[in-house]
Amino acid sequence: MPSPKLTSHKVRSFTGAALHQIAMPIGGIGTGTVSIGGRGHLTDLEIYNRPWKGNTPRNTFFALWFRQRGKPAVTKVLEREFLPPFTDLMGGGFEQNHAAGAPRMREAIFIGEYPFARIELRDPDVPLRVELETFNPFIPLNDDDSSIPCILLKWRFTNTGNKAVEASFLTAFSNPINRLKLGEDGWQSSINGYDPGGSTNSVHASANLRGIAMANPSIDPASEFAGTAYVGLVGTDEQPAPAADLQTRWYQGGWWDGLQMLWNDFSDDGRVEERLDAFAAPAGRFNECTLCAPFTLKPGESREFTVLFTWHLPNVRNYWNPGESVHNAMLRNWYATRWNDAQEVAQYVADHLDRLDAETRRWHDTFFNSTLPSAVLDAASSQASIMRTTTCLRLDDGRLYAFEGCHCAGGCCPMNCSHVWNYEQSLAFLFPGLERSMRLTDFIHNTNADGKMVFRTLLPLSSDAFWSFEAAADGQMGTILKAYREWQLSGDDEFLRALWPGVKRTLEYAWHNANPHAWDRDKDGVMEGRQHNTYDIEYFGPNSMMGALYLGALRAASLMAQYLGESDKAAEYQSLYESGRSRLESMLWNGEYYVQKIQVADLLIVPESLQSPLDPFPKYQYGPGCLSDQLLGQWLSHAVGIGHVLDPRHTKRAMQSVYKYNWRAGLRHIANMQRVYALNDEAGLAIVTWPKGGRPQLPSVYADEVWTGIEYQVAAGLIYEGEVDAGLSIVEGVRARHDGVRRNPWNEFECGNHYARAMSSWSLVLALSGYHYSAPEQRIGFAPKVNAANFRCFWSTGSGWGEYAQRATASSLKATLRVAHGELTLRQVDLGATSKGAVKLQYATQLSADAEQPDVDVKQTRGVTAILFSAPITLRAGDELEITARSA
Repeated sequence: MPSPKLTSHKVRSFTGAALHQIAMPIGGIGTGTVSIGGRGHLTDLEIYNRPWKGNTPRNTFFALWFRQRGKPAVTKVLEREFLPPFTDLMGGGFEQNHAAGAPRMREAIFIGEYPFARIELRDPDVPLRVELETFNPFIPLNDDDSSIPCILLKWRFTNTGNKAVEASFLTAFSNPINRLKLGEDGWQSSINGYDPGGSTNSVHASANLRGIAMANPSIDPASEFAGTAYVGLVGTDEQPAPAADLQTRWYQGGWWDGLQMLWNDFSDDGRVEERLDAFAAPAGRFNECTLCAPFTLKPGESREFTVLFTWHLPNVRNYWNPGESVHNAMLRNWYATRWNDAQEVAQYVADHLDRLDAETRRWHDTFFNSTLPSAVLDAASSQASIMRTTTCLRLDDGRLYAFEGCHCAGGCCPMNCSHVWNYEQSLAFLFPGLERSMRLTDFIHNTNADGKMVFRTLLPLSSDAFWSFEAAADGQMGTILKAYREWQLSGDDEFLRALWPGVKRTLEYAWHNANPHAWDRDKDGVMEGRQHNTYDIEYFGPNSMMGALYLGALRAASLMAQYLGESDKAAEYQSLYESGRSRLESMLWNGEYYVQKIQVADLLIVPESLQSPLDPFPKYQYGPGCLSDQLLGQWLSHAVGIGHVLDPRHTKRAMQSVYKYNWRAGLRHIANMQRVYALNDEAGLAIVTWPKGGRPQLPSVYADEVWTGIEYQVAAGLIYEGEVDAGLSIVEGVRARHDGVRRNPWNEFECGNHYARAMSSWSLVLALSGYHYSAPEQRIGFAPKVNAANFRCFWSTGSGWGEYAQRATASSLKATLRVAHGELTLRQVDLGATSKGAVKLQYATQLSADAEQPDVDVKQTRGVTAILFSAPITLRAGDELEITARSA
């Protein structure tokens, strides 16, 4: 089994009690997932187009039988022993359908570098080294092969003793295609278990695949429960699928007779009696199947088995929207447009496994073979898993749709919430095509003729079904910045032109008389009106959270307008930006940070529900407080490549103040009457503090909470402003809270599990590498903030990805840009300043195709050494560009 390359940074490993909370979700984008638990067990079977936390599949496990000459045979379930507590929610013992009483391995060591999980199972009574590696294909820029509904489990057994071992590997699986018992709770739903019956298992074998196809013909094909699944053993290009005993059904008896008979049969001689007949489970009964592969290992030998589980449930019911025109509407998964059933999915994976495996490892190795701090790699990679959980849907139009997060049995806060997804950067830089699909929904579907953009999407998309609520000021302005980002990453002029009418309307809604909330009715570049935002409240009066987003949107729109030849619009937006920047600085800067000037704009009426009985202004304001999100728009402007939209001296001081006042090394003495996501001795970043007094009696509703998505945003913001140590201390504090004992490292929650805001963690990679890219300008740049003398990191654009490395001294810099996937066309490379004087330059290329090397010129401005090519140069996968710059 080719394991992911161990990297130079310190890899977090988990063992003992730290395994308890671990559940890494494995699955494709928009397909649902199965999680691999810390003990090596499968859990959270969430393949039913909805979340289902805690759904450990019944009678589904792997087992090992072995025997050495002169010793009795031993049978063990290939999981670590259970961790306390040993009671279920009803106060009893374990449910009987998980073989909980069977012998298990003594200990496990879990290493997760998403999308790979590697588990070593240890037991002094087992003369084999037992290793499991599990993943799903994850290939940036390859949306389709990263959207396969499957999980691959690669088992490796190595004889570490001096005697031959006779052994057998067993896979037990319960057919998951059954009806669910659903309950309704308002617009949400709950899952009350399965309603089994009618499921069938049948053998499917080909040269490179041998296993069991699972179905349920008793379910209406139009039902949300209709579908198929498959479990099998996969061969390789060199070897066919392993020989195995197959059982399409277990012994049918009462109580737990089937499990008992299987255990007896397997424990006897490491084989099982084959049953290959078709069998439909009676009403109320499940249907289990078995694959059993015997093998022998001489001392030092190894044997590998790759288990493939695929699923295919094509029909998605809209259970989340209450509107009559959309509630219970049937939608269709994207993967159903490519494969007809789970068997076809499995055959595709088997046929392409070597390529899918190699390309996924290439991504893994490129990303983790980095000199970025371990906590940053951990945060960015682990939270990239969110896009492949039930937080996200990918429907048959190819577009991505997403909740904010997942409750235990349903999505949280549907759908494509613009203000929460403002924070996300992972999808944008790894799968920019899917991110562009979200902008199409934002600007072409969700924006009306007056420029109001609804900040939640109803499905299916319809010309007469829209979210009925006021516009979100932060979501609307942030989406303009994201449109600029998508254009910069892709260089797709057709895409930009398609969005541009909506972008203009969306921006100008700020001062349009159709906006009842008077964001910027006097058109001076500062929002004064009622501003709904991501805190589920409205801010009244100027504040830098909305203000910096507005300035960033104006600047981005000016640049796009200029590119498109609309010079009048470009000048209008630029003038408004400059006015707003000047006014915002004079109105809100208090010497340490930006505050809110609470005021109710003319013609605005504050509803009684927002009138505070204790304060002389509306409820839920922050006034003189220090808001962690005060420079959200500045952070986003940095991430998309615009740079400073506010005074750089002030932004640096403001970020220092956020860290000084809002970051707490421990929370024991903090009173939080709101939702609690960090507590006791844990470090955390409060959303608002009032270091100079003036806290309202009814403050901003989430003021005392701790959200990881904001913590990462602030950490990256600190790094952008040169406060690297402070930023990294926040990242380390967040990841310390997710240590496997307290919380799951692969599930940072807020209002729901796998919360999208946590994908702000990718901005840490951007900030620390000083990365920027413009496809229209064919320009890429790096200015590392850490380990600059010997730096290496991953980069990605809309057309390719790879590795940037540099070695620097006081008088020279050697930079290498390598393309690992796709291609990259460049006219300019920007590097951190190599010296204060003139520069001598050498460059060389290793290209896969014959091409002339263009002449180069060098310019140094504002701490940047720019290498300009006289003609574009294209690097393809495997190509390198090497630049050496020395002081003259």
